[in-house]
Amino acid sequence: MSGWTAKRFWKEAKAEAVEGGFTVRLDGRPVKTPAKAALLLPTRALAEAMAAEWNAQEGAVRPATMPLTRAANSAIDKVAPLRAEVIAELAGYGGSDLVCYRAEGPQPLIDRQAAAWDPLVDWAATHLHAPLVLTHGVMPVAQPEASLARLTGHVAGLSDFGLAGLHDLVAISGSLVLALAVTEGRLTAEQAFAASRVDSRWQAEQWGEDEEEAAAEAIRRDAFLQADRFFGLCR
Repeated sequence: MSGWTAKRFWKEAKAEAVEGGFTVRLDGRPVKTPAKAALLLPTRALAEAMAAEWNAQEGAVRPATMPLTRAANSAIDKVAPLRAEVIAELAGYGGSDLVCYRAEGPQPLIDRQAAAWDPLVDWAATHLHAPLVLTHGVMPVAQPEASLARLTGHVAGLSDFGLAGLHDLVAISGSLVLALAVTEGRLTAEQAFAASRVDSRWQAEQWGEDEEEAAAEAIRRDAFLQADRFFGLCR
């Protein structure tokens, strides 16, 4: 027996201003989150982009083609009620950030990591006021408590919607520094994603491209770019 699939029942989705922000209405009826909360959005730009996702649905509703709607639902249903836990989770990446863990060899990989990541470590020290300690290999290295506190402050300063966007940037890249570099305008999303894949690209060059991994990589890249778009639309 096939599962039930939601079908398009509306003629037009529209962004509208409401008290406290903006929302999306389907033929005049307000959209709710999966948890039945009001869909209260921070910007008209986000509401209009989400309305476009709803209008693009034909026949069966495909949530996979609605990344902005899914991210907004997450901000309201998941981030808002667990804000402190989300901040702690994201800030925790700073304690074991990808850009701090360097290969012990071969030298070409060491050089490639340094070229991609050293400028970001310097940026974290000067712009975020969070100097970080580098290490070689996989053994954990303790980061300065003051630096971790400052990184936590940057994360905590974001809105619930900003945290929802940052979450995917961090989770996909494995780096809080890279994610903050995107949200602060230091890197484009494309540049940050490429920087997060230095090791995997090296392995592919040495051993050949795996088709399944390449397909998964394309999905991760698209999700990373969508997270950046969501973050920008929330400002």
